[in-house]
Amino acid sequence: MLWIFTFGFLYIPNFLCALTDNECYVTSKDYFYHEGDVTIGAFFPLHILYTGNKVSHKYEPYNLQDLHIQYKFKNYQFVLALMFAIEEINRNPHLLPNTTLGYDIYNIPYTEKNILYSAFLWHTGIINPLPNCDCGHKRKSPAVLTGPSWSASAHIGTLLQLYKIPQLTFGPFDSILNDQGQFNSLYQMAPKDTSLSLAIVLLMLHFSWSWVGLMLPDDHRGTQFLSDLRENMESNGICIAFLKMIPGTWNAFSNALWKNMEKIEESSANVIVIYGDIISIQGLMRHVAQLLVTWKVWVLNSSWDIDSHSDYFMLESFHGSLIFSHHHEEMIEFMNFIQTVNPYKYPEDNYLPKFWFLFFKCPFSKFDCHLLENCQPNASLELLPRHIFDPTMSEEGYNIYNAVYAVAYSLHEINLQQTQTQPYTNEKGMVFSPWQLLPFLKTTIKKSHVRGHTVMVGGRNLNTKYDILNFWNFPSGLGLKVKVGTYSLSAHQGVHFSLCEEMIQWPTKFTKIPQSVCSESCRPGFRKAAQEGKAVCCFNCTPCAENEISNETDMDQCLKCPESHYANSEKNHCLRKSVSFLAYEEPLGMALTITALGFSVLTAVVLVVFVKHRDTPIVKANNRSLSYILLLTLFICFLSSLLFIGQPSTATCILQQTAFGILFTVALSTVLAKAITVVIAFKATVPARMVRWLMVSRAPNFIIPFCTLIQIIICGIWLVTSPPFIDQDTHAERGHIIIVCNMGSIVAFHTVLGYLCSLALGSYAMAFLSRNLPDTFNEAKFLSFSMQVFFCVWITFLPVYHSTKGKVMVSMEIFSTLASSIALLGLIFAPKCYIILLRPEKNSCIDIRHKRHSRRNIHLHLVKN
Repeated sequence: MLWIFTFGFLYIPNFLCALTDNECYVTSKDYFYHEGDVTIGAFFPLHILYTGNKVSHKYEPYNLQDLHIQYKFKNYQFVLALMFAIEEINRNPHLLPNTTLGYDIYNIPYTEKNILYSAFLWHTGIINPLPNCDCGHKRKSPAVLTGPSWSASAHIGTLLQLYKIPQLTFGPFDSILNDQGQFNSLYQMAPKDTSLSLAIVLLMLHFSWSWVGLMLPDDHRGTQFLSDLRENMESNGICIAFLKMIPGTWNAFSNALWKNMEKIEESSANVIVIYGDIISIQGLMRHVAQLLVTWKVWVLNSSWDIDSHSDYFMLESFHGSLIFSHHHEEMIEFMNFIQTVNPYKYPEDNYLPKFWFLFFKCPFSKFDCHLLENCQPNASLELLPRHIFDPTMSEEGYNIYNAVYAVAYSLHEINLQQTQTQPYTNEKGMVFSPWQLLPFLKTTIKKSHVRGHTVMVGGRNLNTKYDILNFWNFPSGLGLKVKVGTYSLSAHQGVHFSLCEEMIQWPTKFTKIPQSVCSESCRPGFRKAAQEGKAVCCFNCTPCAENEISNETDMDQCLKCPESHYANSEKNHCLRKSVSFLAYEEPLGMALTITALGFSVLTAVVLVVFVKHRDTPIVKANNRSLSYILLLTLFICFLSSLLFIGQPSTATCILQQTAFGILFTVALSTVLAKAITVVIAFKATVPARMVRWLMVSRAPNFIIPFCTLIQIIICGIWLVTSPPFIDQDTHAERGHIIIVCNMGSIVAFHTVLGYLCSLALGSYAMAFLSRNLPDTFNEAKFLSFSMQVFFCVWITFLPVYHSTKGKVMVSMEIFSTLASSIALLGLIFAPKCYIILLRPEKNSCIDIRHKRHSRRNIHLHLVKN
């Protein structure tokens, strides 16, 4: 086998061009036939004539003399499929007994103006045919096979339609040929491609190809396929990178085709779908082969053919292409038949000698152009390279096989009917007119006497099956079509798609599965953001927003994590939040705890100092009972801040706000009582008896329970209507659920705070009135300053408190409580402790009298002057 492939590779250009100067080789008739009782006519494109310099003929001005012949060796399988089916039927004793089938094969050129010539030649049997004349034509032809081009079938069909001659096409299904009003004697053997577009889209989805180019014939088939394919692509999120409609007039050398191919080569789409039959896209296929495009994956339907004219030894443009071909049974018998075919077995065939001459170097006789006997004894078409001749039955060959059997079964039914109605058979054999075959042919196809019968409902093929073939052509000339997958659509089982990626050989440019996308996929953690003015497949990747994730690629929208979860740093997974609160073990909680305990101890020390020096003038002069109450209240205030630290509970949430409001009410009302006491003692204008009664009865002390009662009522209403409760703050800290106390009623909290501020303002006003008293008793200055600090702390607290969350918010309330308590403790009691402990000489009655006398003398001196 090795020498065969080596021989083929070295002569690839000659094989494909099929040119030689041998007179016998370049001389070929347009028809040949094999005798039979009934012959089947067939029109196949087996060779074409073309001109190089367009030199006119000397005697026939409308003809050219520099004509060259080119054989379409791949299409010779059409002939072999016809011969194989006829021989198989002739050997079958149960089908058409006593009747042999023959064939009448005519070549049809690719030019439409000469197509009807072969049809007239077949119908009339004379070289210069005349319509409605069949002089000397003795062969019975009940039906005609045409294809693979729909246009050729349509042209021939216009003639056959006049005579009601059955016509069976073996090319791709075409909607125009399906028009019963125009072609009511034509039958298409190929199944309808109603689900081919879906099969191609499933292939794209399998490999995640979302950016695909389309090249379709500019005719009704291309338009219909585009409509079906576009619908399936859009519904599955696949975009068309470019669309080129190829006119049938473009050949491989058209300037328009060259310009379009330059744009296609530069396109970012690595996958291109080409759809069409042999005729409509032949120029495109030859052009692609010449360009040596090895960086694109071509997705093709089975009706394609390529005659490579390149001289490249190894590379080839269509290597790695994926081809969708209608599934059909493997015909092992056909391959065995191919092995037996030779020119000596079929002497009437004028194409087989060309094979033997060109590929096996068998010489022609100079007298009658017959092959000489000195040829290779084991020469066979099976030995030829696959890109020259494929011994496996093609889709078109399978349709021809089925068409011959359809005709045979129809003839058999006519024969049975004639036998029943005419017991004495005519010695001349079957007698019928071609139009009589039409109803039998229609019934035969519907009864699925032929292989590959399909179920059609509503114009759709409900039993479709495609083989997905991978074209192996590296090194160039290998030409293998390897089955790598299947697609099937069944009325009972639905859609089935399977593919074996390991068997696929990709174009030489790719070392792994090719990607064909407009934009790279957005990995988890990102979402797609459309690019303005571009297709939906073209997008930017935008990170997910805070606390949102995308756990799949190419997500359109990110998913928000539940309140109990948070997004990880990659934003591709939601993690459960941990429960947290301001704990004693935390640095902030520890610092606040130490501060609260430290100042509570300091307050207790001050209280001890005041109790110890209770009989000193400075303690007695500042209403020591009110000082004791204030110090005890501040001691409890410092300790009450610890209620805000630790895991909250319903009890602590209630105590936090009520203790805060009531304790500070007691403290501020005590300060107010102190300030009023000083005012009464030194600023009262009432008679001395009234002043003495107020001082003796200690009436200012009743301010404390009265003010506290008002705050208790406010807190009671708060607790009844909307008490504080445990709440969760899921947004304050990333990854944590902060357990906090919700105030319940913001209005009640602000009412409590407003009441405290009003007490502070009242205390400040009373203290301000007594600011010019003698220095030894001038506690009013410190009271007014402490109220200023208290008022500033809580006025500043409000905006800061409402702008923070979680632990910081709790810490702000603790800090404000401690700061205001420290202000009261430090500004009111620090000066007194300084005199008591460090300047005891000033804490005496002598010092007080001396100051009184000095101030009185100064006052009298000022009055006299």
